[in-house]
Amino acid sequence: MKILIVDDEEMIRAVLREYVEFEGGEADEAADGMEAVQMCRDNDYDVILMDVMMPRLDGFSAVKEIRKSKDTPVIMLSARGEEYDKLFGFEIGSDDYVTKPFSPKEVMARIHAVMKRGKPVESGNVYEFGGLKVDMTGRNVYVNGERAELTPKEYELLFYFVQNRGVALTRERLLNKVWGYDFYGDDRTVDTHVKMLRSNLKEYRRYIVTLRGLGYKFEP
Repeated sequence: MKILIVDDEEMIRAVLREYVEFEGGEADEAADGMEAVQMCRDNDYDVILMDVMMPRLDGFSAVKEIRKSKDTPVIMLSARGEEYDKLFGFEIGSDDYVTKPFSPKEVMARIHAVMKRGKPVESGNVYEFGGLKVDMTGRNVYVNGERAELTPKEYELLFYFVQNRGVALTRERLLNKVWGYDFYGDDRTVDTHVKMLRSNLKEYRRYIVTLRGLGYKFEP
């Protein structure tokens, strides 16, 4: 695996690089967003670790620029854990969001998780629930005939809901199955994505039922 570590703190870059190399990977470093954008133009990476607050060009702006030409998975790193920051990060196309201070082992687990993604969830299946159409093969979702613009993670979350319709799903299970890593105590990751997904499903948001104190259930 080849990882780009973007952070203006040299110590953080050094620690993450050590963990990547310990697992047999290769790591490049960038100290700010502008440097990261240029490196992504010149190189291909399996995953980008992107700090948010940096000089010259912040992480959010860098991700938006990188997304113009690359679909490389991005994990945001930030000391700011407010829901707004996470929502914005997901909306611009980041795949995960880790709040500082973090465990390097957790970051590595999340790297491995995003690298496993991109596989078809299920082939040859199109499901329709009223005006909601879910095409798993084409990775398309239509709401009342109009294509819904979902993030990659929203697609995966909805597909998992559809595959397990009528089943009570805990946040831990969703993290493990959709995100691909063990539960680390931040169930807000699931809640944030469900909130975004519901918004894009419009009136069909009611299909995603909240189970208080447990998780969610897809009930069309």
